[in-house]
Amino acid sequence: MSTKTVSIRRARPDDIGMLSAVFEAAWREAYQGVIPGVALQKFIAKRGPSAWRGMIGRGRGLAAMEFGDQVVAYAAYGRSRDRTLTAEGEVDELYVAPEYQGIGLGSRLFRAVRNDLADHGLARVGVWALADNDRARAFYEALGGRPGPEAIERVSGACLPKVAYIFG
Repeated sequence: MSTKTVSIRRARPDDIGMLSAVFEAAWREAYQGVIPGVALQKFIAKRGPSAWRGMIGRGRGLAAMEFGDQVVAYAAYGRSRDRTLTAEGEVDELYVAPEYQGIGLGSRLFRAVRNDLADHGLARVGVWALADNDRARAFYEALGGRPGPEAIERVSGACLPKVAYIFG
């Protein structure tokens, strides 16, 4: 009998390939039909190895969730970058590989990230979701997020409405 464990840790440079695979699969699954096809493809193409190295080295949190020896989810987070968010901390990205969705890994990762932000004095946390991404919106609402400010997100030339969810 084999047992696989789930762990959350800081992302490392040797995770870049797996982080990229999670990002691409999750974006294609979540945003097909929400983000126009050409804009979606352009955005995915921009997230190459150098972008991941920059994310790992820039000082913001980048948590990797492992299932066994595979990275199956990640979250990028830190101090809020946007005053309109009305929060101290921000979860920039949280994505779970499609084949691992629906089993509680995203909730577990979000709680871990929120705890890390709170440990750094950032108790009020915000996260943006595209207004047309019903699954993400339901996810953050189920975790207790309250809808907050609304804005427009530019993704490779496409203007998409988004809504913030506030925690704390």
